This record gives sequence, C-alpha cells and structure tokens, in this order.
Amino acid sequence: MQPRLTAITLGVHDVPASARFYQALGFVRKVRATGDEVVFLDAGGLVVALYPWHLLAEDAHQPTAPRPTAFRGTTLAWNRGSAADVDAAMAQAVAAGATVLKPPQPTPWGGYAGYFADPDDHPWEVVHAPMFPMSADGALRLPD
Repeated sequence: MQPRLTAITLGVHDVPASARFYQALGFVRKVRATGDEVVFLDAGGLVVALYPWHLLAEDAHQPTAPRPTAFRGTTLAWNRGSAADVDAAMAQAVAAGATVLKPPQPTPWGGYAGYFADPDDHPWEVVHAPMFPMSADGALRLPD
C-alpha cells in the first residue's frame, strides 16, 4: 500500500485565533459543523486541522506538559513559483500575524527561502525551489 499524507493536525493554544490566522493567510475553512472544537482547512489536496494542544497530546498518548518551546524538528513548507512570490507570501503571512524567523534570501542550492512562525510557533518555510516544477494549480511536482 502506498502511503499518502492526507492531513496535518497542528496542536494550538487557541483554536479560534489560529483559525483566524490561517484564514487570513488564505486557507479556506471547511466542515464548519465541528464549531471551534476542531477546524479543518483546505490546503489544496491536503487538510490542515487545528486542534487544542492538550487534547491532541492526550489523543496521541503524549504528556501535555511541559509544552516544548524548542525547535521540534519539523517544518511546514509553502513552495512558490519565484523569489517574488516568496516575498509576497511572507508579506501575507506577516499581515496575518506571523513572526518572521528568517527573512527570505538566496539559498546555497540556488533557491530562495525564508521562515515564519504561526501564533503557536509552528515554523513554516516559504520557498522557491527552481529544480522542482510546480503545476498551474500550485502543486509541487518532484522529478524522477
């Protein structure tokens, strides 16, 4: 069976506030019947879910405290078609309430990337990777 990543659930402190942030970033909220218990966002073929941190930890049988404050070894990525698109996406994230972790800049491998954090410090990379083509709908295509 071929695995397929279908959803990413982010543990958040304040679900309504996180929902406002991600909607301001441009994600579209779906399945509103869940109210503010869990929020589902359309991420173009993938779902981003927002769920209370402590409930997500409990569901995964993980301790709810202490909540990690250091880098967790995971980032989310938003690939863009050009360096100018990276700059525009970073500006959109900042306008939505993100914190810039690393301003966009050329990478050693010929791309262009920067990082921001959402209100719960989940790090996002906004990146232009010219060696990875993107489809017209913004999907990343990996060459063979």
